[in-house]
Amino acid sequence: MSTPYAKLPAWADYGLIPLINLFVAFVVAGFVVLLVGENPLRAAVILVEGAFGKGTGIAFTLFYATTFIFTGLSVAVAAHCGLFNIGTEGQAYIAGLGIAIVCLSFDSTLPWWLTFPLAIIAAAAVGALWALIPAYLQAKRGSHIVITTIMFNFIAASIMVYLLVGPLKPAASQAPQTRNFLAGAELPKLNWIIELFGAKIRSAPLNVTFLLALVMAFLVWLLIWRTKLGYEMRTYGHSPKAARYAGISETRIIITAMMISGALAGMMALNPVMGDQHNVAIDFVSGAGFVGIAVALMGRLHPVGIVLAAVLFGMLYQGGAELAFEMPAISRDMIVIIQGLVILFAGALEHMFRPYIQALFASFSPRSVGMEAVKGKGA
Repeated sequence: MSTPYAKLPAWADYGLIPLINLFVAFVVAGFVVLLVGENPLRAAVILVEGAFGKGTGIAFTLFYATTFIFTGLSVAVAAHCGLFNIGTEGQAYIAGLGIAIVCLSFDSTLPWWLTFPLAIIAAAAVGALWALIPAYLQAKRGSHIVITTIMFNFIAASIMVYLLVGPLKPAASQAPQTRNFLAGAELPKLNWIIELFGAKIRSAPLNVTFLLALVMAFLVWLLIWRTKLGYEMRTYGHSPKAARYAGISETRIIITAMMISGALAGMMALNPVMGDQHNVAIDFVSGAGFVGIAVALMGRLHPVGIVLAAVLFGMLYQGGAELAFEMPAISRDMIVIIQGLVILFAGALEHMFRPYIQALFASFSPRSVGMEAVKGKGA
């Protein structure tokens, strides 16, 4: 009869295992860099310095991280309810429509601090409504949430392409995007915070949406672990049968969780649309919804872990751009490979090393030591 593995302490479960997975991912990525004839240690130094070595790099890293915090939180909220929301990409994309309506309507009459709350509401509402239909189909018709959310990604993309090459495109423009927003819909930058520490920033899009992302991370923590609704979501995610036995409405909890997830995904659009490009353009999401899946998994579905994982992927995006510039042999496709390796080991293979670590902890546990002592006396 095999001995069950010991339960890991929280610091090992949420800290040690992800760090080991990340280390292995970078070791494998080092071999990939070596195959193209470059020094992996130098590549690692360039990657880190490009992301954190200068003020501009830090600002860009946090700008990318802002996007991934929203999408990671979106995936995590649904996952706690046992739902795998693949549709954050489409929910964020279609939310750009809500932001466009607000910004195009009020950018000439309202200051940014009044436009921004309206845009938050619009983005969250459109994202939530776009998640409502797959949630209803899952709750009422038994349609699998993965299939329906993937389908809605393509539907959202088609709708946005139609609008951006048609009704929303200015008559005198050839670019598939809305007109540029006026000052009333441009978010202020946060670069001055980094400059307080002596760093200099030439130009970077880090903006107040970063603060909103941190607030949302805190609110998600409150929701999941400090409210009745969060307890019901976790109960249903752990055991739907137990949740039904406890009187939790399956339809209500699925729809509520998915709408919250969609609202968080929708707020992601605020960062690139109002904080950077100041218009709504085709494919402004750029795969951030799918990166959010990896961020949520690597962060172990906890807001603190998600923030840290988002910063890591922000580092890969910003540092990867510097790496491709400094080492021409390492193309952007190589950077995608490195990102994919991190996703592979942090997501799909996140439990690969768990049995060995659990066995190691079990061998040093007090109970194990006590048993060895008893055996020694018996001998």
